[in-house]
Amino acid sequence: MPDHAPAPAGRRIALIAHDNKKRDMLEWAEYNLDLLAGHELFATATTGHLLQQRLGLPVTCFRSGPYGGDQQIGARIAEGEIDLLVFLWDPLEPQPHDPDVKALLRVAVVCNIPVACNRATADFMISSPLMSRSHQQWDPASGQARHDQAALTVARAS
Repeated sequence: MPDHAPAPAGRRIALIAHDNKKRDMLEWAEYNLDLLAGHELFATATTGHLLQQRLGLPVTCFRSGPYGGDQQIGARIAEGEIDLLVFLWDPLEPQPHDPDVKALLRVAVVCNIPVACNRATADFMISSPLMSRSHQQWDPASGQARHDQAALTVARAS
């Protein structure tokens, strides 16, 4: 059953954009500036510095993606310290740190946090009425996902 308790005052949102998507990220963030201002923002180095300089947003910056920034954000997600991920990745350009990109997306899905990989999805996510409600992140180490799957299997058999 969904938890409809109010969310904390602001979400913790991670913002990442590959080089060919940085302009998209800046345009998206500018369009959604009023909405983003009410949240705590995290980003990989270049993306975060661009957002700070061009839009005046306070952003906690990690390393650049290829130098461990994707992994740093993935660790924060695994620890329950990031609520949403907007990752405008470039599907048409090979990335030297592709295993890190896949690991980041994997941990976000496993931990059940909303992920947007393009501007349209990011718009839906940031403007959703669900932004003001809490949601349940999963702790994969707790075995809860396996318990939930087992219960669903039993319910379907009944």
